[in-house]
Amino acid sequence: MNILFLCTGNSCRSILSEATFNHLAPPAWRAISAGSKPAGQLHPRALALLQSKGISTEGYYSKSWDSLPVTPDIVITVCGSAAGETCPAYLGPVLRAHWGVDDPSHVVGSEAEIEAAFEEAYRIIRLRIEAFLARPTLSAPELSRIGTLGGAC
Repeated sequence: MNILFLCTGNSCRSILSEATFNHLAPPAWRAISAGSKPAGQLHPRALALLQSKGISTEGYYSKSWDSLPVTPDIVITVCGSAAGETCPAYLGPVLRAHWGVDDPSHVVGSEAEIEAAFEEAYRIIRLRIEAFLARPTLSAPELSRIGTLGGAC
């Protein structure tokens, strides 16, 4: 089972999703992430947050949806921009859902406020991934319902 987490820049939310999913999922399941307009680098706060949670960041990088190593079985968008974009035709008839999460990299404020935004994004992503992994089978409506857990943008 291959899950693709999409976000326009593939530097923050989709990377948090990919790394968290791979940390929690059984070995036969794998997440990848990509973006329609990849930033080319990972957000340093996203990397620091993952490392603080004991989640490996080794091998993760910002990449385009045009260069995926596998065809996904499920595509989950985590930002509104990616949800509104037309996915590449080669992805085919995959199960799709939108799990919108506010972008913590756009938060302006004190260090504590910015850190809290990253923690909140991670909390929502992890809650949804845990709910996903707890289901023996998933339908499109169930996958979409999971995307409302913990708050949505």
